[in-house]
Amino acid sequence: MTHPAPPASAARTASAAEPGSPPRPQSLMLSFFGIHVLGTGTALSSASVIDAFARVDVGEDAVRSTLTRMVSRGLLERHRRGRRMYFSLTPRAAEVLADGEERIHRRGAVNRGWDGTWTLVGFSLPESWRSERHDLRSRLVWAGFGPLQSGLWVAPGRVDVAPIAAELGLGDRIRAFHGEAAAPTEAGPLLRTAFDVDAIAGGYRSFLARWGDGPGPAEVRDDLGRQLVLHTDWLDLVRRDPHLPAEHLPEDWPAVRAEALFRDLAARYAPGARAIAEEILDRWEPEPPPAPGA
Repeated sequence: MTHPAPPASAARTASAAEPGSPPRPQSLMLSFFGIHVLGTGTALSSASVIDAFARVDVGEDAVRSTLTRMVSRGLLERHRRGRRMYFSLTPRAAEVLADGEERIHRRGAVNRGWDGTWTLVGFSLPESWRSERHDLRSRLVWAGFGPLQSGLWVAPGRVDVAPIAAELGLGDRIRAFHGEAAAPTEAGPLLRTAFDVDAIAGGYRSFLARWGDGPGPAEVRDDLGRQLVLHTDWLDLVRRDPHLPAEHLPEDWPAVRAEALFRDLAARYAPGARAIAEEILDRWEPEPPPAPGA
């Protein structure tokens, strides 16, 4: 299993807000472009993005500053067309969003197919390498790892660590192994040592409380806004969830009910959101860059 290593900014965004808290503008923006731009080859005008975000009570100044910040972080590309400004996804942002699509639509929130294999990652970095250590830990969390003990991280299943090591330039500092636990180590206690199982469950319970008793958060005005906040909330949860084996979790694991609620609401909001998007979104298809050597 491979999870593309995100830019440091995207990794921090994915873990910035506490579970159950309102999503931050950049998280909303990534979700918005994932829903309406990913795979289309199009760019959206800033004016139409501002119109869409008014539906989730995010003001024009916050939208403009978020777009500018995401351009500077290499997540969006800016295009001027006459007096209008358009924004499209960069290849790296598209890769991160495709990873989110994989987690939501194909992998799912509940891991019922674990084969007993673990991936272990050991590393030792000098004390002065604080930034490198932070980036490595962020990427390991993104990929589903938890800290087992000092300098040793673990994830259920087979995870390809090579892309993480290559991007950070830490190939000579990281050791990765695949294997099974042996006595006296047991999977259940190991999970609770490396992962905050109660906090993960609490995130799903917060999602159920926020979305299970009505049309969604009060600040959301219509199906386009409900779809955006719903997908952002859910993606934040599944990116935090290391996909722990269901057989070693409580029988009433709340991810089961939360995922069923997400899928029901996503299907309910999709038609109305699509109709509104077709009405308000100003799209433009930039010319593709010339091929290398052309």
